[in-house]
Amino acid sequence: MKIGIVLYPTFGGSGIVATELGKALAEKGHEIHFISYNHPVKLDHFLPNIRYHEVRPFHYPLFDYQPYELALTSKLVDVTRYENLDVLHVHYAIPHASAAYFAKQILKTHNIDIPFITTLHGTDITLVGKHPSFEPVITFSINESDAVTVVSESLKKDTYRHFAVVNDIEVIPNFVEHSHYCRTPKEEDLLRKEAIAPNGERIISHVSNFRKVKRIEDVVKVFQKIRAKMPAKLILAGDGPERYKIEQLCKELEVCGDVEMLGNVQNASEIYCISDLFILPSETESFGLAALEALASGVPVISSNSGGLPEVNLHGFSGFLSNVGDVNSMADHAISILESDEKLSQFKKQAYEHSLKFSLKEILPRYEKIYDRLVSASMVKKEE
Repeated sequence: MKIGIVLYPTFGGSGIVATELGKALAEKGHEIHFISYNHPVKLDHFLPNIRYHEVRPFHYPLFDYQPYELALTSKLVDVTRYENLDVLHVHYAIPHASAAYFAKQILKTHNIDIPFITTLHGTDITLVGKHPSFEPVITFSINESDAVTVVSESLKKDTYRHFAVVNDIEVIPNFVEHSHYCRTPKEEDLLRKEAIAPNGERIISHVSNFRKVKRIEDVVKVFQKIRAKMPAKLILAGDGPERYKIEQLCKELEVCGDVEMLGNVQNASEIYCISDLFILPSETESFGLAALEALASGVPVISSNSGGLPEVNLHGFSGFLSNVGDVNSMADHAISILESDEKLSQFKKQAYEHSLKFSLKEILPRYEKIYDRLVSASMVKKEE
């Protein structure tokens, strides 16, 4: 099957999931065509069965803003026609779903009727998509999609609540390829761990895009309380608008000497591999991919109970859930795991066990089933 995958090529969860999905499909023999304005950060060059098609917006003085949606639409038409694609899979509604719909209508004039599936990832529904300037287009595009999936039950409820959607929505959670994450540190991992925690301190970590919704200040406050009870180090990986604020908070709380701020990292698994605990206190998360990545590395998670996080982090088993902003509860739960080697070991084991429910081998067939259904229906239309 020839599948076109439209995505944002950044460090965000939707782009990572879309890239890993395409790579896995290619390994199974499908021909994958990634379509975006830049090479996806998680996509290696020269992989078999994979091609990348760059969208080049047109620069002209008349336009204050580049008409990316039109450029994307044209690229979808071009790639579908000349690569004979069977199905399009667009990740993140804005503007990918509307571009796919527009491209589908144009392709019909060439006697090509290609189905497209839209996968909603979170802020395209809960934040950006709700804006009055986008809502009518997003609602229309979702309803005109040949199939719609979301990454959590929470996001499904939000979609129906905020938009006049009549299309069926299937929940297919995010996934991880467990072979990409380590539970047993190698020699280079141990050297990295010793460099950060030379005296065997507990290592707490957080990985995000440093936006306000992530509540990274709560991570630092929880860490301060943990450090008051035991020797500990904090790794903050990522970058974004909240970084300066967090640097200032570390100074105010006098924890700078025990905090490592790494900026954006290409391979977050190196951080999870040496961590004892992961904290994700977000205001809202439609899924919480970083939490799942930590669990797949055998790292228990302390998180808020917002959005899709309770679907990822099993309270009392893979970690603990607390109300948004309740740093005292989060700290108490964290300390209860970290204060005993035996208990920490048990939670690490349980974290990994729980993550297996979200393994690639469990999730991939569910997408393939949708592709098969849509392509089969398209073939029936042609015969008619």
